[in-house]
Amino acid sequence: MLLADDLDQLLQILPDFVGKPIKKMDRHFQLFEIVLDIGRRPEARLSTGVIYLSYRTIVWQDLEYILKRLGKFSGDNRAGIEKTLHRISALKNRKGGVIGLTCRIGRAVFGTIGVICDLLEKKKSILLLGRPGVGKTTAIREIARVLSDDLKQRVVIIDTSNEIAGDGDLPHPSIGRARRMQVSNPQSQHQVMIEAVENHMPEIIIIDEIGTELEAAAARTIAERGVQLVGTAHGSALHNLVKNPILTDLVGGIQYVTLGDEEARRRGSSKSILERKALPTFEVAIEIHDPNTWIIHESIEQSVDLLLQGQNLQLQCRFLSKSANSINGNIMPLQRGLETSNSEKNYFKQDHQNLTTLGRDIVSLRSTKNAKLRLANKKKPGDSLRYLYAYGINIQDLRSLIKTLHLPILITRDIQYADAIIALSNLIKNNKKLRQISNSRNLPIYITQNNNLLQISQVLKQVLSKSKLQCISTTKEEDRIISVSDKILSPLEELHLAVEEIILYRKCGVDLLPRTQAIRKLQHEGVHHYHLVSKSVGKGENRRVRIYST
Repeated sequence: MLLADDLDQLLQILPDFVGKPIKKMDRHFQLFEIVLDIGRRPEARLSTGVIYLSYRTIVWQDLEYILKRLGKFSGDNRAGIEKTLHRISALKNRKGGVIGLTCRIGRAVFGTIGVICDLLEKKKSILLLGRPGVGKTTAIREIARVLSDDLKQRVVIIDTSNEIAGDGDLPHPSIGRARRMQVSNPQSQHQVMIEAVENHMPEIIIIDEIGTELEAAAARTIAERGVQLVGTAHGSALHNLVKNPILTDLVGGIQYVTLGDEEARRRGSSKSILERKALPTFEVAIEIHDPNTWIIHESIEQSVDLLLQGQNLQLQCRFLSKSANSINGNIMPLQRGLETSNSEKNYFKQDHQNLTTLGRDIVSLRSTKNAKLRLANKKKPGDSLRYLYAYGINIQDLRSLIKTLHLPILITRDIQYADAIIALSNLIKNNKKLRQISNSRNLPIYITQNNNLLQISQVLKQVLSKSKLQCISTTKEEDRIISVSDKILSPLEELHLAVEEIILYRKCGVDLLPRTQAIRKLQHEGVHHYHLVSKSVGKGENRRVRIYST
């Protein structure tokens, strides 16, 4: 991997008490920013941390010394040094005076995209995602060079802040034969994008930092005219763009759709759901979580659909392993929301000792909100997990209960992988097709009266009951259809789930199962511990605890 950073030209415009300590540093390749603020000591930001360059504080004369050696600042308060890739951004006060500078080190890194050359050859539009400073611009600069020099494509770069091809009229040689269109005002970037298509006949247009609704609309217009796009946007993962109302059009946009009663029951979802509105502007997405870890969505269309349906994403995790002056790409398939298997953990230990914490988090469990249960494409012999197909039951409630109770059960949307079926009793009576499937595949059907979390939890416990699992081998329909047992949950488990239902889900009162007086007393004490209100209702054997939300 070759680096070209032209660091000496940046140090020439800095005061000596800032530039000399940097020259003496032996970790130039780790330096990515120099921060100069009035009244504070100069800082050098490295990939490993922050160090102070001097005990002397910055005064306005030091900033004036630098500004005289720079070009003019553009509308986005950025300036550059001619024939380099460095970017200097200004902090201004209310009167427009410069009170601080951020000097971003621009580097041309050759060889970083060897791991995605196969995607470039497919001539698909590619969107790069990542947090600021992770290396999106560096990657897109190298993509421009490979497309123009190696693949002989007509490439035009929309260079808003002269960050891709450097400051000045002559573009930096790191972009190869690609042509560069400069943008005089960042607010007019979308107009320059359309102008590039109309005037210069490009095969590929490269856009850095798509950040407004007009730019997203212009990108869609360009894609609809048959021009390949390569762009970047801020966002750590694809689901960030789905939730971003400004940039969601890049991945097709989302809209609410109202389903019919039968379709909602079949899907096991609510009647109002989110669906993709149109085809995505880009076809492939790459999440850059650190310079050496790239997550590949080979089909944005498929990934967005799976995200909206709450299913697992089939992704590729590609690593850049440095070896001498070359880069070898290692590709490993993964599922978003999965914890790494033992074999994958060994793989990381052997070949990726320096993988960052963020990179490890990508192949481990995501946040609780986005974590999805794994569905294997093919069941393995001896698998201790139970695969459950739900009909008319809320999928989110099922997954929440499985996680709360720590049950070895996975929800599958494909009945051919199911070990059992869970359904509402009033729906199973009129569904001959599902009963036929149960008969042909010899699957037991566990029925519940409604979508109440307590009853659903009883069904889940009953699925794992050894005595009930023996029913799988039976062929009689009356034996395959199993009703809920009231003795599956302990009183304390029942109370805990009832409180969870009130606080997190329903916000309404819940009746517990009939219990003895002694057990009801313990349940009342537990309810008081949660700062809720309860009382006993019913008579005789039907006496039970009712919990009210406050």
